[in-house]
Amino acid sequence: MIRMATHDDIEQLIEMRWNFTLEHNDSVTADKWEPFQDECREFLLQAINGNKWRIWVAEIDHMVVSHIYVELIEKVPRPGRTTYPYGFMTNVYTRPPFRNKGIGSNLLTAVKDWATNRKLEFLIVWPSDESVEFYTRNDFTLSKESMELHL
Repeated sequence: MIRMATHDDIEQLIEMRWNFTLEHNDSVTADKWEPFQDECREFLLQAINGNKWRIWVAEIDHMVVSHIYVELIEKVPRPGRTTYPYGFMTNVYTRPPFRNKGIGSNLLTAVKDWATNRKLEFLIVWPSDESVEFYTRNDFTLSKESMELHL
């Protein structure tokens, strides 16, 4: 089942974010769990209750097995054209036992359909090196247009 996240998903989403981080950062230690949990719970409550974020989940037998977060970014209006927001897609994660089964692609298809129906101008994601193939397979293209200023 693919659907929007609810309050009932918060504890699973916290755990999945923690595990996602551990997969890519072995310097995270157990003493970081409690403060992270509190901060993440507050973020998720605001995200689920608000209009800025959409959190999509794939669920199997009441377990969230995959998720995609999309932040809606409003653009400044421009004369002569209707202005639509774009979506910043982040925290795309599938639990390891459920990978390579099409779940992530099905979830991403639902997000793309939603974005099209909402008339978002585009979706953007900053992929890790290992996820570029997944996004390419799902119709994303590499872009070299953005610039960064690390503060």
